[in-house]
Amino acid sequence: MSHEVEPVNVIISQIKSLTGVLVCVVVGGRDFPPGFKFGAATAAYQVEGAWNASDKSPSIWDTFVRTRPEVIHEQSTGDVACDSYNYWMRDVEIASELGLHFYRISISWTRLLPSGFPDRISEDGKTYYNNLINTLLEKGIEPLVTLYHWDLPQSLQDLGGWANPHVSDWFANYARVAFSLFGDRVKTWLTLNEPLIFCEVAYNFGSHAPGVLSPGVGNYLCNKNALLAHAKAWRIYDKEFRHKFNGKVSYCNHLIWIEPETENDEDAAEISRQLMVGMYSHPVYSKEGGWPPVIEKIIAEKSKKEGLYHSRLPSFTQEEIDLIKGTYDYMGFNYYTSRTVRKAKDGEQIGEWPFHGSRDVDIHLTTRPEWKRADTWWFYVNPEGIRKQLDWIKKEYGDFEILITENGYASVNYGLDDYDRVKYFKDHLEQILLAIKEDGVNVTGFTAWTLIDNFEWSDGYRPKFGLAQVDFEHPERKRTPRASARFYANVIKSHSLDFDNKLTDELCSFVLFKFF
Repeated sequence: MSHEVEPVNVIISQIKSLTGVLVCVVVGGRDFPPGFKFGAATAAYQVEGAWNASDKSPSIWDTFVRTRPEVIHEQSTGDVACDSYNYWMRDVEIASELGLHFYRISISWTRLLPSGFPDRISEDGKTYYNNLINTLLEKGIEPLVTLYHWDLPQSLQDLGGWANPHVSDWFANYARVAFSLFGDRVKTWLTLNEPLIFCEVAYNFGSHAPGVLSPGVGNYLCNKNALLAHAKAWRIYDKEFRHKFNGKVSYCNHLIWIEPETENDEDAAEISRQLMVGMYSHPVYSKEGGWPPVIEKIIAEKSKKEGLYHSRLPSFTQEEIDLIKGTYDYMGFNYYTSRTVRKAKDGEQIGEWPFHGSRDVDIHLTTRPEWKRADTWWFYVNPEGIRKQLDWIKKEYGDFEILITENGYASVNYGLDDYDRVKYFKDHLEQILLAIKEDGVNVTGFTAWTLIDNFEWSDGYRPKFGLAQVDFEHPERKRTPRASARFYANVIKSHSLDFDNKLTDELCSFVLFKFF
Protein backbone atom coordinates (compact mmCIF):
# COMPACT_ATOMS: atom_id res chain seq x y z
CA MET A 1 0.00 0.00 0.00
CA SER A 2 1.29 3.46 -0.84
CA HIS A 3 1.69 5.80 2.12
CA GLU A 4 1.81 8.91 -0.05
CA VAL A 5 -1.03 11.42 0.27
CA GLU A 6 -2.53 12.41 -3.08
CA PRO A 7 -2.11 16.09 -3.97
CA VAL A 8 -5.89 16.39 -4.17
CA ASN A 9 -8.57 14.24 -2.63
CA VAL A 10 -11.40 14.58 -5.15
CA ILE A 11 -11.02 13.65 -8.80
CA ILE A 12 -13.89 14.15 -11.23
CA SER A 13 -13.62 11.56 -13.94
CA GLN A 14 -15.72 11.59 -17.07
CA ILE A 15 -16.39 7.90 -17.28
CA LYS A 16 -18.51 6.73 -20.20
CA SER A 17 -20.78 4.07 -18.75
CA LEU A 18 -23.22 1.90 -20.64
CA THR A 19 -25.81 4.65 -20.24
CA GLY A 20 -23.38 7.48 -20.94
CA VAL A 21 -23.73 8.98 -17.46
CA LEU A 22 -21.01 11.12 -15.83
CA VAL A 23 -20.09 9.95 -12.33
CA CYS A 24 -17.81 11.38 -9.65
CA VAL A 25 -15.03 9.19 -8.34
CA VAL A 26 -14.00 10.15 -4.82
CA VAL A 27 -10.58 8.94 -3.69
CA GLY A 28 -8.19 9.57 -0.81
CA GLY A 29 -9.47 12.03 1.75
CA ARG A 30 -7.66 14.77 3.67
CA ASP A 31 -10.52 15.79 5.93
CA PHE A 32 -9.82 15.78 9.66
CA PRO A 33 -11.91 13.50 11.89
CA PRO A 34 -15.10 14.87 13.47
CA GLY A 35 -14.28 16.63 16.73
CA PHE A 36 -10.63 17.28 15.80
CA LYS A 37 -9.64 20.68 17.23
CA PHE A 38 -7.22 23.35 16.06
CA GLY A 39 -5.46 25.87 18.26
CA ALA A 40 -2.42 28.08 18.60
CA ALA A 41 -0.08 28.78 21.50
CA THR A 42 1.98 31.41 23.27
CA ALA A 43 3.81 31.50 26.61
CA ALA A 44 3.85 34.10 29.37
CA TYR A 45 7.48 35.18 29.38
CA GLN A 46 7.65 35.19 25.59
CA VAL A 47 4.70 37.54 25.02
CA GLU A 48 3.47 39.28 28.17
CA GLY A 49 6.25 41.74 28.94
CA ALA A 50 5.42 43.82 32.04
CA TRP A 51 8.23 41.98 33.77
CA ASN A 52 8.00 44.08 36.94
CA ALA A 53 4.44 45.42 36.74
CA SER A 54 2.44 45.65 39.94
CA ASP A 55 3.65 43.12 42.51
CA LYS A 56 5.14 40.60 40.09
CA SER A 57 8.54 39.34 41.25
CA PRO A 58 11.45 38.23 39.02
CA SER A 59 11.51 34.84 37.36
CA ILE A 60 14.70 33.00 36.45
CA TRP A 61 14.44 34.43 32.93
CA ASP A 62 14.11 37.99 34.26
CA THR A 63 17.36 37.32 36.08
CA PHE A 64 19.11 35.38 33.29
CA VAL A 65 18.70 38.09 30.65
CA ARG A 66 20.41 40.51 33.06
CA THR A 67 23.20 38.30 34.35
CA ARG A 68 24.02 36.47 31.10
CA PRO A 69 23.11 38.89 28.29
CA GLU A 70 25.96 37.64 26.09
CA VAL A 71 24.17 34.29 25.70
CA ILE A 72 21.12 35.88 24.06
CA HIS A 73 20.97 37.15 20.48
CA GLU A 74 21.50 40.92 20.45
CA GLN A 75 21.29 40.83 24.26
CA SER A 76 17.52 41.15 23.99
CA THR A 77 15.06 40.51 26.82
CA GLY A 78 11.42 39.68 27.42
CA ASP A 79 10.91 42.83 29.49
CA VAL A 80 8.33 44.14 27.00
CA ALA A 81 8.20 41.37 24.36
CA CYS A 82 4.80 41.59 22.61
CA ASP A 83 3.35 43.57 25.53
CA SER A 84 0.47 41.13 25.72
CA TYR A 85 -0.05 42.18 29.33
CA ASN A 86 -1.54 45.36 27.85
CA TYR A 87 -2.57 44.23 24.35
CA TRP A 88 -3.96 40.79 25.11
CA MET A 89 -7.29 41.75 23.56
CA ARG A 90 -5.63 41.95 20.12
CA ASP A 91 -4.26 38.44 20.64
CA VAL A 92 -7.77 37.21 21.36
CA GLU A 93 -9.06 39.00 18.26
CA ILE A 94 -6.47 37.25 16.10
CA ALA A 95 -7.39 33.91 17.65
CA SER A 96 -11.03 34.62 16.86
CA GLU A 97 -10.27 35.72 13.29
CA LEU A 98 -8.44 32.45 12.73
CA GLY A 99 -11.43 30.49 14.02
CA LEU A 100 -9.36 28.72 16.68
CA HIS A 101 -11.12 26.13 18.78
CA PHE A 102 -8.64 26.71 21.60
CA TYR A 103 -5.84 29.08 22.56
CA ARG A 104 -2.96 27.76 24.63
CA ILE A 105 -1.53 30.26 27.13
CA SER A 106 0.70 29.92 30.17
CA ILE A 107 0.46 31.49 33.59
CA SER A 108 3.44 33.38 34.94
CA TRP A 109 4.06 31.78 38.33
CA THR A 110 5.49 35.02 39.76
CA ARG A 111 2.67 37.15 38.35
CA LEU A 112 0.13 35.06 40.24
CA LEU A 113 2.20 34.20 43.33
CA PRO A 114 4.86 36.92 43.81
CA SER A 115 6.70 35.03 46.55
CA GLY A 116 6.47 31.72 44.71
CA PHE A 117 4.36 30.41 47.57
CA PRO A 118 0.57 30.57 48.10
CA ASP A 119 0.84 32.93 51.08
CA ARG A 120 -0.17 35.84 48.84
CA ILE A 121 -2.13 35.79 45.59
CA SER A 122 -1.66 38.85 43.41
CA GLU A 123 -4.99 40.56 42.75
CA ASP A 124 -3.61 42.13 39.55
CA GLY A 125 -2.26 38.80 38.36
CA LYS A 126 -5.55 37.07 39.08
CA THR A 127 -7.46 39.83 37.27
CA TYR A 128 -5.21 39.63 34.21
CA TYR A 129 -5.72 35.90 33.73
CA ASN A 130 -9.44 36.06 34.57
CA ASN A 131 -9.93 38.73 31.90
CA LEU A 132 -8.01 36.71 29.32
CA ILE A 133 -9.81 33.45 30.10
CA ASN A 134 -13.27 35.03 30.23
CA THR A 135 -12.81 36.91 26.96
CA LEU A 136 -11.63 33.77 25.17
CA LEU A 137 -14.76 31.95 26.34
CA GLU A 138 -16.96 34.85 25.23
CA LYS A 139 -15.43 34.45 21.75
CA GLY A 140 -16.15 30.72 21.77
CA ILE A 141 -12.47 29.79 22.22
CA GLU A 142 -11.41 27.26 24.84
CA PRO A 143 -8.47 28.27 27.05
CA LEU A 144 -5.77 25.60 27.33
CA VAL A 145 -3.56 26.63 30.25
CA THR A 146 0.05 25.69 30.92
CA LEU A 147 1.17 26.14 34.51
CA TYR A 148 4.91 26.16 33.89
CA HIS A 149 6.59 27.41 30.72
CA TRP A 150 10.15 27.85 32.06
CA ASP A 151 9.67 30.94 34.27
CA LEU A 152 10.47 29.58 37.72
CA PRO A 153 10.36 32.18 40.51
CA GLN A 154 13.90 33.42 41.16
CA SER A 155 13.21 33.15 44.87
CA LEU A 156 12.84 29.38 44.42
CA GLN A 157 15.89 29.13 42.21
CA ASP A 158 17.83 30.74 45.05
CA LEU A 159 16.89 27.63 47.04
CA GLY A 160 18.09 25.26 44.31
CA GLY A 161 15.22 25.36 41.83
CA TRP A 162 14.55 22.17 39.92
CA ALA A 163 17.55 20.48 41.59
CA ASN A 164 15.90 20.78 45.03
CA PRO A 165 13.56 17.85 45.80
CA HIS A 166 11.18 20.23 47.59
CA VAL A 167 10.39 21.94 44.28
CA SER A 168 7.76 19.30 43.52
CA ASP A 169 5.78 20.41 46.59
CA TRP A 170 6.26 24.10 45.77
CA PHE A 171 4.90 23.45 42.29
CA ALA A 172 2.01 21.34 43.57
CA ASN A 173 0.89 24.14 45.87
CA TYR A 174 1.04 26.63 42.99
CA ALA A 175 -1.00 24.24 40.85
CA ARG A 176 -3.65 23.95 43.56
CA VAL A 177 -4.05 27.74 43.59
CA ALA A 178 -4.42 27.88 39.79
CA PHE A 179 -6.92 25.01 39.73
CA SER A 180 -9.00 26.67 42.44
CA LEU A 181 -8.99 30.09 40.74
CA PHE A 182 -9.54 29.10 37.11
CA GLY A 183 -10.62 25.46 37.06
CA ASP A 184 -14.33 26.27 36.78
CA ARG A 185 -13.62 27.63 33.26
CA VAL A 186 -10.37 25.94 32.18
CA LYS A 187 -11.03 22.34 31.20
CA THR A 188 -7.66 21.41 29.69
CA TRP A 189 -4.40 21.86 31.58
CA LEU A 190 -0.71 21.25 31.01
CA THR A 191 1.40 21.14 34.15
CA LEU A 192 4.86 21.45 32.55
CA ASN A 193 6.08 22.49 29.13
CA GLU A 194 9.04 20.57 27.71
CA PRO A 195 11.08 19.28 30.64
CA LEU A 196 13.50 18.00 27.98
CA ILE A 197 14.44 21.64 27.40
CA PHE A 198 14.29 23.13 30.89
CA CYS A 199 16.24 20.15 32.28
CA GLU A 200 18.52 18.91 29.48
CA VAL A 201 19.25 22.14 27.59
CA ALA A 202 19.41 24.24 30.75
CA TYR A 203 21.84 22.01 32.65
CA ASN A 204 23.78 20.48 29.74
CA PHE A 205 24.36 23.67 27.75
CA GLY A 206 23.93 26.39 30.39
CA SER A 207 22.42 28.59 27.67
CA HIS A 208 18.94 28.71 29.21
CA ALA A 209 17.89 29.97 32.61
CA PRO A 210 18.97 29.42 35.31
CA GLY A 211 22.37 29.15 33.59
CA VAL A 212 23.68 26.39 35.86
CA LEU A 213 26.04 24.12 33.93
CA SER A 214 25.81 20.61 35.41
CA PRO A 215 25.71 17.95 32.67
CA GLY A 216 25.14 14.42 33.88
CA VAL A 217 23.99 15.53 37.34
CA GLY A 218 21.74 18.60 37.31
CA ASN A 219 19.76 17.41 34.31
CA TYR A 220 18.89 14.11 36.02
CA LEU A 221 17.91 15.79 39.30
CA CYS A 222 15.69 18.13 37.32
CA ASN A 223 14.21 15.24 35.35
CA LYS A 224 13.16 13.35 38.47
CA ASN A 225 11.86 16.40 40.33
CA ALA A 226 9.90 17.62 37.30
CA LEU A 227 8.13 14.26 37.02
CA LEU A 228 7.28 14.34 40.72
CA ALA A 229 6.01 17.92 40.40
CA HIS A 230 3.74 16.96 37.52
CA ALA A 231 2.48 13.87 39.32
CA LYS A 232 1.65 15.71 42.53
CA ALA A 233 -0.23 18.39 40.60
CA TRP A 234 -2.16 15.73 38.65
CA ARG A 235 -3.05 13.87 41.87
CA ILE A 236 -4.29 17.12 43.43
CA TYR A 237 -6.56 17.78 40.44
CA ASP A 238 -7.78 14.18 40.41
CA LYS A 239 -8.62 14.18 44.12
CA GLU A 240 -9.79 17.73 44.77
CA PHE A 241 -11.08 19.20 41.51
CA ARG A 242 -12.04 16.57 38.93
CA HIS A 243 -15.41 15.82 40.47
CA LYS A 244 -16.28 19.54 40.35
CA PHE A 245 -14.77 20.65 37.05
CA ASN A 246 -14.37 17.43 35.00
CA GLY A 247 -11.24 18.65 33.20
CA LYS A 248 -8.15 17.00 31.76
CA VAL A 249 -4.56 17.36 32.95
CA SER A 250 -1.29 16.30 31.38
CA TYR A 251 2.14 17.73 30.53
CA CYS A 252 3.88 18.14 27.18
CA ASN A 253 7.39 17.42 26.07
CA HIS A 254 9.64 18.24 23.13
CA LEU A 255 9.85 14.94 21.23
CA ILE A 256 12.74 14.82 18.76
CA TRP A 257 12.36 11.84 16.46
CA ILE A 258 15.54 9.73 16.25
CA GLU A 259 16.19 7.26 13.47
CA PRO A 260 19.23 5.09 12.71
CA GLU A 261 21.89 6.65 10.50
CA THR A 262 22.22 3.29 8.73
CA GLU A 263 20.40 -0.02 9.04
CA ASN A 264 23.17 -1.17 11.40
CA ASP A 265 22.33 1.56 13.95
CA GLU A 266 18.88 0.42 15.06
CA ASP A 267 20.07 -0.60 18.53
CA ALA A 268 21.62 2.83 19.05
CA ALA A 269 18.40 4.42 17.79
CA GLU A 270 16.24 2.56 20.29
CA ILE A 271 18.53 3.43 23.21
CA SER A 272 18.48 7.06 22.06
CA ARG A 273 14.68 7.09 21.87
CA GLN A 274 14.52 5.83 25.43
CA LEU A 275 16.86 8.63 26.51
CA MET A 276 15.03 11.28 24.46
CA VAL A 277 11.42 10.26 25.04
CA GLY A 278 11.44 7.43 27.55
CA MET A 279 13.10 9.36 30.38
CA TYR A 280 10.11 11.69 30.53
CA SER A 281 7.43 9.24 29.33
CA HIS A 282 8.17 5.75 30.70
CA PRO A 283 7.58 6.80 34.35
CA VAL A 284 4.11 8.12 33.44
CA TYR A 285 2.78 6.12 30.49
CA SER A 286 4.28 2.63 30.87
CA LYS A 287 2.60 -0.14 32.82
CA GLU A 288 5.74 -0.68 34.94
CA GLY A 289 6.59 2.94 35.72
CA GLY A 290 10.05 4.10 36.75
CA TRP A 291 13.00 4.90 34.53
CA PRO A 292 13.47 3.09 31.21
CA PRO A 293 15.44 0.00 32.39
CA VAL A 294 18.06 0.20 29.64
CA ILE A 295 18.95 3.81 30.52
CA GLU A 296 18.93 3.19 34.25
CA LYS A 297 21.36 0.28 33.78
CA ILE A 298 23.74 2.16 31.47
CA ILE A 299 24.02 5.23 33.72
CA ALA A 300 24.50 3.09 36.85
CA GLU A 301 27.37 1.24 35.16
CA LYS A 302 28.92 4.50 33.93
CA SER A 303 28.69 6.03 37.40
CA LYS A 304 30.38 3.00 38.96
CA LYS A 305 33.26 3.20 36.47
CA GLU A 306 33.64 6.89 37.36
CA GLY A 307 34.24 5.89 40.98
CA LEU A 308 30.90 7.12 42.28
CA TYR A 309 29.13 5.31 45.11
CA HIS A 310 25.70 5.98 43.64
CA SER A 311 24.32 6.40 40.14
CA ARG A 312 24.18 9.96 38.83
CA LEU A 313 20.59 9.14 37.87
CA PRO A 314 18.66 9.36 41.15
CA SER A 315 16.54 6.32 41.80
CA PHE A 316 12.81 6.27 42.43
CA THR A 317 11.33 4.67 45.52
CA GLN A 318 8.42 2.32 44.93
CA GLU A 319 6.15 4.96 46.45
CA GLU A 320 7.42 7.52 43.91
CA ILE A 321 6.99 5.08 41.03
CA ASP A 322 3.37 4.51 42.03
CA LEU A 323 2.79 8.24 42.54
CA ILE A 324 3.97 9.13 39.03
CA LYS A 325 2.63 6.17 37.05
CA GLY A 326 -0.63 6.81 35.22
CA THR A 327 -0.80 10.56 35.88
CA TYR A 328 -2.24 11.58 32.53
CA ASP A 329 -5.58 12.20 30.86
CA TYR A 330 -3.97 12.61 27.44
CA MET A 331 -0.44 13.11 26.09
CA GLY A 332 0.85 16.57 25.19
CA PHE A 333 3.12 16.17 22.16
CA ASN A 334 5.47 18.88 20.83
CA TYR A 335 7.32 18.16 17.59
CA TYR A 336 9.64 20.26 15.46
CA THR A 337 12.67 18.31 14.29
CA SER A 338 14.56 15.01 13.94
CA ARG A 339 18.03 13.49 14.24
CA THR A 340 19.89 10.41 13.02
CA VAL A 341 22.05 8.41 15.39
CA ARG A 342 25.04 6.07 15.40
CA LYS A 343 27.33 4.71 18.08
CA ALA A 344 30.17 7.07 18.86
CA LYS A 345 33.61 6.04 17.64
CA ASP A 346 36.46 5.45 20.05
CA GLY A 347 37.92 8.78 21.11
CA GLU A 348 35.29 10.78 19.23
CA GLN A 349 34.29 14.13 20.69
CA ILE A 350 30.61 13.91 21.63
CA GLY A 351 28.45 17.03 21.82
CA GLU A 352 25.75 17.81 24.34
CA TRP A 353 22.38 16.12 24.68
CA PRO A 354 19.71 16.43 23.30
CA PHE A 355 20.87 17.97 19.99
CA HIS A 356 24.36 16.59 19.33
CA GLY A 357 24.90 13.34 21.20
CA SER A 358 25.24 11.74 24.63
CA ARG A 359 28.38 10.71 26.47
CA ASP A 360 26.30 8.68 28.90
CA VAL A 361 25.06 6.29 26.20
CA ASP A 362 27.96 6.84 23.75
CA ILE A 363 25.99 8.02 20.75
CA HIS A 364 26.46 10.71 18.11
CA LEU A 365 23.53 12.62 16.59
CA THR A 366 23.43 14.26 13.18
CA THR A 367 20.95 15.01 10.37
CA ARG A 368 20.30 13.90 6.80
CA PRO A 369 21.45 16.15 3.93
CA GLU A 370 17.92 16.36 2.52
CA TRP A 371 16.50 17.81 5.75
CA LYS A 372 16.31 21.55 5.19
CA ARG A 373 17.53 23.68 8.08
CA ALA A 374 15.08 26.24 9.40
CA ASP A 375 16.36 29.62 10.54
CA THR A 376 17.69 28.53 13.91
CA TRP A 377 20.66 26.27 14.61
CA TRP A 378 18.87 23.24 16.11
CA PHE A 379 15.96 22.96 13.68
CA TYR A 380 16.01 20.58 10.67
CA VAL A 381 12.79 19.84 8.83
CA ASN A 382 11.59 16.23 8.58
CA PRO A 383 7.79 16.02 8.35
CA GLU A 384 7.80 12.22 8.30
CA GLY A 385 9.34 12.30 11.76
CA ILE A 386 6.12 13.40 13.43
CA ARG A 387 4.26 10.40 12.07
CA LYS A 388 7.06 8.01 13.06
CA GLN A 389 7.20 9.48 16.56
CA LEU A 390 3.44 9.19 16.99
CA ASP A 391 3.53 5.57 15.86
CA TRP A 392 6.44 4.78 18.22
CA ILE A 393 4.55 6.28 21.16
CA LYS A 394 1.50 4.12 20.42
CA LYS A 395 3.54 0.94 20.06
CA GLU A 396 5.64 1.67 23.14
CA TYR A 397 2.95 2.80 25.60
CA GLY A 398 -0.44 1.93 24.16
CA ASP A 399 -3.43 3.62 22.62
CA PHE A 400 -4.47 6.86 24.31
CA GLU A 401 -5.44 10.39 23.34
CA ILE A 402 -2.62 12.56 21.98
CA LEU A 403 -2.88 16.32 21.56
CA ILE A 404 -0.25 18.01 19.39
CA THR A 405 0.52 20.91 21.73
CA GLU A 406 3.22 22.56 19.57
CA ASN A 407 4.37 22.44 15.96
CA GLY A 408 5.73 25.36 13.98
CA TYR A 409 8.46 26.78 11.78
CA ALA A 410 11.30 29.25 12.43
CA SER A 411 12.09 31.79 9.75
CA VAL A 412 13.96 35.07 9.59
CA ASN A 413 11.64 36.18 6.81
CA TYR A 414 10.29 39.34 8.37
CA GLY A 415 7.57 39.78 5.74
CA LEU A 416 4.01 38.53 5.49
CA ASP A 417 4.48 36.02 2.65
CA ASP A 418 5.72 33.14 4.80
CA TYR A 419 5.11 30.34 2.33
CA ASP A 420 7.90 28.27 3.88
CA ARG A 421 5.79 28.16 7.05
CA VAL A 422 2.67 27.27 5.04
CA LYS A 423 4.54 24.34 3.50
CA TYR A 424 5.82 23.23 6.90
CA PHE A 425 2.31 23.18 8.38
CA LYS A 426 0.82 21.49 5.33
CA ASP A 427 3.46 18.76 5.25
CA HIS A 428 3.17 18.03 8.95
CA LEU A 429 -0.62 18.05 8.96
CA GLU A 430 -0.52 15.53 6.11
CA GLN A 431 1.69 13.25 8.20
CA ILE A 432 -0.64 13.61 11.19
CA LEU A 433 -3.57 12.59 9.01
CA LEU A 434 -1.63 9.51 7.89
CA ALA A 435 -0.89 8.66 11.53
CA ILE A 436 -4.61 8.93 12.31
CA LYS A 437 -6.04 7.19 9.26
CA GLU A 438 -3.42 4.55 8.48
CA ASP A 439 -1.66 3.95 11.79
CA GLY A 440 -4.71 4.36 14.03
CA VAL A 441 -3.08 6.89 16.37
CA ASN A 442 -5.66 8.77 18.47
CA VAL A 443 -4.61 12.36 17.71
CA THR A 444 -7.43 14.72 18.69
CA GLY A 445 -6.02 18.19 18.04
CA PHE A 446 -3.22 20.36 16.68
CA THR A 447 -1.58 23.49 18.11
CA ALA A 448 0.36 25.90 15.92
CA TRP A 449 3.42 27.48 17.50
CA THR A 450 2.94 30.32 17.61
CA LEU A 451 0.06 32.77 17.38
CA ILE A 452 2.38 35.80 17.20
CA ASP A 453 6.12 36.41 16.87
CA ASN A 454 7.73 36.52 20.29
CA PHE A 455 10.89 36.31 22.37
CA GLU A 456 12.51 32.99 21.47
CA TRP A 457 14.73 32.52 24.51
CA SER A 458 18.45 32.54 23.73
CA ASP A 459 17.64 33.20 20.06
CA GLY A 460 16.05 36.51 21.08
CA TYR A 461 13.80 38.04 18.44
CA ARG A 462 15.76 36.76 15.43
CA PRO A 463 13.66 33.70 14.45
CA LYS A 464 9.98 34.27 13.74
CA PHE A 465 7.44 31.55 14.46
CA GLY A 466 4.25 33.65 14.34
CA LEU A 467 1.11 33.20 12.30
CA ALA A 468 1.00 36.96 12.82
CA GLN A 469 3.94 39.30 12.45
CA VAL A 470 4.76 41.57 15.39
CA ASP A 471 6.40 44.93 14.79
CA PHE A 472 8.70 45.17 17.80
CA GLU A 473 9.54 48.78 16.96
CA HIS A 474 5.89 49.87 17.14
CA PRO A 475 4.86 51.25 20.55
CA GLU A 476 1.79 48.98 20.58
CA ARG A 477 3.62 45.99 19.08
CA LYS A 478 1.38 45.98 16.02
CA ARG A 479 0.25 42.50 14.95
CA THR A 480 -0.38 41.66 11.26
CA PRO A 481 -1.55 38.20 10.10
CA ARG A 482 0.70 36.44 7.60
CA ALA A 483 -0.07 34.13 4.67
CA SER A 484 0.23 31.21 7.09
CA ALA A 485 -2.63 32.68 9.12
CA ARG A 486 -4.87 32.65 6.03
CA PHE A 487 -3.81 29.08 5.28
CA TYR A 488 -4.52 27.94 8.84
CA ALA A 489 -7.87 29.74 8.96
CA ASN A 490 -8.91 27.95 5.76
CA VAL A 491 -7.86 24.57 7.15
CA ILE A 492 -9.88 25.23 10.31
CA LYS A 493 -12.95 26.51 8.45
CA SER A 494 -13.03 23.61 5.98
CA HIS A 495 -11.80 21.04 8.54
CA SER A 496 -9.62 19.77 5.73
CA LEU A 497 -6.31 20.24 3.94
CA ASP A 498 -8.27 20.35 0.69
CA PHE A 499 -10.04 23.67 1.17
CA ASP A 500 -8.95 24.71 -2.34
CA ASN A 501 -10.97 21.82 -3.73
CA LYS A 502 -14.31 22.82 -2.27
CA LEU A 503 -15.40 24.15 -5.67
CA THR A 504 -14.63 20.73 -7.08
CA ASP A 505 -16.72 19.17 -4.32
CA GLU A 506 -19.62 21.43 -5.22
CA LEU A 507 -19.31 20.51 -8.90
CA CYS A 508 -19.25 16.84 -7.99
CA SER A 509 -22.39 17.27 -5.90
CA PHE A 510 -24.06 19.08 -8.81
CA VAL A 511 -23.23 16.25 -11.22
CA LEU A 512 -24.58 13.62 -8.85
CA PHE A 513 -27.76 15.65 -8.28
CA LYS A 514 -28.23 16.36 -12.00
CA PHE A 515 -27.92 12.84 -13.25
CA PHE A 516 -29.12 10.73 -10.35
